[in-house]
Amino acid sequence: MRIVCVGGGPAGLYFSISAKLRDAGHEITVIERDPPEATYGWGVVYWDDLLDILHANDPESARAISAGSVLWQAQEIQVHGGGHDGTAYFGGYGYSMGRAALLEILARRARSLGVDVRHGERLADPADLPEADLILAADGAGSRIRQSRAERFGTKTETGRNPYIWLGTDRQFDSFVFCFEKTGAGWIWFHAYPSIRGISTCIVECSPETWQGLGLDSMEPEEAVPLLEKIFHRALDGHSLISRSRGAPALWQRFTHLRNETWVDGTEPRRPVVLAGDAAHTTHFTLGSGTRLAMIDGIVLAHSLAHHADLRAALRAYDEHRRAELHPVQAGARSSMAWFERLDDYLERDPVSFAYAMAVRTGRQSPWRYQAHLANQIPALRKARLAYDTGRRWYRDRRRGGTPLPLLGRSLPSGAPPKTP
Repeated sequence: MRIVCVGGGPAGLYFSISAKLRDAGHEITVIERDPPEATYGWGVVYWDDLLDILHANDPESARAISAGSVLWQAQEIQVHGGGHDGTAYFGGYGYSMGRAALLEILARRARSLGVDVRHGERLADPADLPEADLILAADGAGSRIRQSRAERFGTKTETGRNPYIWLGTDRQFDSFVFCFEKTGAGWIWFHAYPSIRGISTCIVECSPETWQGLGLDSMEPEEAVPLLEKIFHRALDGHSLISRSRGAPALWQRFTHLRNETWVDGTEPRRPVVLAGDAAHTTHFTLGSGTRLAMIDGIVLAHSLAHHADLRAALRAYDEHRRAELHPVQAGARSSMAWFERLDDYLERDPVSFAYAMAVRTGRQSPWRYQAHLANQIPALRKARLAYDTGRRWYRDRRRGGTPLPLLGRSLPSGAPPKTP
C-alpha cells in the first residue's frame, strides 16, 4: 500500500514505524515541512503505561526512548500569596524527555525500516494531495488538510480563555512542580518538569485580566521573561527562564480544544484521508497526554490496516474505536481547562485543600481519596509512598527487560500487548 503521512511528529512517525513492522511491503513517505532540527516546545511527559505499550510494539525504538528519558518523582503544589503560603504534595512518578530528541529517535527508526522521511517539504495546496492509497493527516492542531475538509470531518473547536506560554528554564527540577503566585494584578502560575539534563519545561498561564494587568499583553514575549523570572524567583531559585527553543521564540497562545465527528474522509475513494494526533483531537496541556495519545493513534491505525483486508473497513474500525476511547479523555481535559480558568474560586483555600481540589478537578473520586491526600502531607508517610513507588518502578523496569532509571538519570528502563487508554 502506498501511504503518505503529512506531518513528522509523534503520530506520523510512530504510525509509519508501526505499519512497517506489520507489513514491510508498505511504501510509506513522511512529509514534514520543518527541518529536522526545528520543533515546537521543550519536553513531553508520559508514564509507565506508555512505556509498556512502546516496548510491546517496538522494543528497539522503546529502548532508545527509555535511554533518552529522565525520571521525576512526586508532585509539589506551591502557593505563595493570598494569606496561605505553603506547599502540598502528590505522590507518583513519571518520565519526560526533550521533544526534539524523541522526534530524532522516531525518524531514525522509521528510516531504518525503509520509510522515506522528508524534512523541509511542504504541500503547496492541502486540497491537492499526492497520489497514494491512503493519506494520513498528522500535521498538528492547525492541520491544513483537516481545515480544507472541515465540513467532511465535522470539526468543532473551542478556544480557551487563559493565555499561556511554553518556556524552558535552566533550573533542573526533580519533581513535577506547580507554582501559584499572587501579584498585584491577580494570580499567575506555572507547571514545570525536567526535560533533559540541566533543562526543564516551564509553562506559564494566567487569566486574561492578570495578563493585561501585568502588561504582558503589550510586551514582546522575550521582553516578558525578566518580569516572569522576578514573579517566580522563589520557585526558580535564582535560575533563568528561556524563551527560545532551537531558535524558535515562544509565543503567548490560547489553547484550542478540538474534536471531530469523524476522523476519516472517504469521499475520494482512491485517496482517503485519515486523521491522527492533534489533527484529530487535542487535550489540554494540564493533563499532559498529547504525545501518548498520538503514538497510540499510530499503533491502533497500523493494527487496523493489518487486520482488515478491506481499507474502508480498516479505517472505519480505527475511527470508531479511537473516537470512542478519546471521548472520556477529551471530556476530562475540557474539565481541566475549565477548572484552571476558574482558579480564583479555589486559591483562597489553604494549600492542602487547594491541592485536593486540583487533584479531583476532572470528576468524581473514590471516597478514600481525600484521606490518602491528607496522609501524603505527612513526611514519614510521604517517604513510605516514595519507597513503594520506587519498588513498583523497578519491578516494571525489570519486567520490560531494562535497567532501572535513577532520578534525573543516565538511562531508563527499557510487554503486555498494546493497550489503549
